[in-house]
Amino acid sequence: MLVQTATGRDVLSIILGGGEGKRLFPLTKSRSKPAVPLAGKYRLVDIPVSNCINSGLRRIFVLTQYNSASLNRHITQSFKFDHMSQGFVEVLAAEIRQDNYEWYLGTADAIRQNLVHFNNHRFKYYLILAGDQLYQMDFRKVISQHVRTGAQIPCINKSKKILKFYEKPQDPELIRSLRLSDEFISDNKLHAASGKRYLGSMGIYVFNRDVLQKLLEDKSMIDFGSNVIPASLDNYDVRAYSFDGYWEDIGTIKSFYDANINLTTEKPSFDFFSLSSPVFTHPRLLPAAKLLNCEVRDSIIAEGAVVSASSIVNSVIGVRSIVGEGTRIERSILMGNDYYHKKGLLPRRRIKLGIGRDCVIRDAIIDKNAHIGSKVKIINKKKHVNFDGKGYYVRDGIVIIEKNALIPSGTVI
Repeated sequence: MLVQTATGRDVLSIILGGGEGKRLFPLTKSRSKPAVPLAGKYRLVDIPVSNCINSGLRRIFVLTQYNSASLNRHITQSFKFDHMSQGFVEVLAAEIRQDNYEWYLGTADAIRQNLVHFNNHRFKYYLILAGDQLYQMDFRKVISQHVRTGAQIPCINKSKKILKFYEKPQDPELIRSLRLSDEFISDNKLHAASGKRYLGSMGIYVFNRDVLQKLLEDKSMIDFGSNVIPASLDNYDVRAYSFDGYWEDIGTIKSFYDANINLTTEKPSFDFFSLSSPVFTHPRLLPAAKLLNCEVRDSIIAEGAVVSASSIVNSVIGVRSIVGEGTRIERSILMGNDYYHKKGLLPRRRIKLGIGRDCVIRDAIIDKNAHIGSKVKIINKKKHVNFDGKGYYVRDGIVIIEKNALIPSGTVI
């Protein structure tokens, strides 16, 4: 008996850069969702790219549109293959052409607009991925099931044969019927206990090349979850792949914050220390972190940081972070800096890059290159749930200091 298999050369991997990222604002104020820093030294896009590389898939396109400059720069600097390997991680930015004058209208439309580039390569299958999810997966198993079962459009899910597909369901009657049968909906995602009928989709898809291109001939098919998958159920064999590992959609400030803080625990849900599934990123060649008279507990300290704080607890301290003496940081995320403060290289500011002396920072996210003076308290004193301030925002009760912000000494937020 012959068993059909697929190789890395049979698969073209496509990572979608996402839309405006409104729910991740202000972290997406000057960058796209996949470019948002993660775990002190990575970016969100490093996760799907690394999953592809670890799965032997080395032909990867990243489709970008909104605030894409930093993402484009990161991809270019981080992922370089030997020219003999024929592998690549290439950015395809949205473009205006004579036959097209529109930006991407949805996930499927983004693929349609780039078929002219994809068709320059030989492959049998599309692997469609999101650029803002946290998980570890061997895509070879997904593709192997796809080939073995003869499915035409499998998506990652917790079932086998897909009979119905609802994208972000809002119908009250549907929601009521699901709850009556012990299934439930939360955070716009459909969930159910193991073995139940309705289960949550991760938004990861594999398509036969010819099938997807035929589907995309219909220009009303602009989104995979809303249009392509539901419209395909009657005409194609659409199957699901069962995935029981950790997966998080980093779509909101709360989910981003929780995922990062979880990494500081003894046994985090996501393993950045896996030898079999390493996460690749931009090699910065920075010196090791320096801790000066500082108590650190259950935290991550990235390379290049210089920390003189009094204490750091359950926090993520990013690359090149500077923290002054006497400062206390609890359950917070410091994204670090793109450079070190050096006289003559920065605009004149009374407050230096980094965090000053005797500050208190609690339940906060400090974006890159922030200038925070001494004796600043970032503690959400007024218990805001959502609020816009000068140089900072509050979302889901979490204070976010925006990128390049200047917070004067003595400020209480």
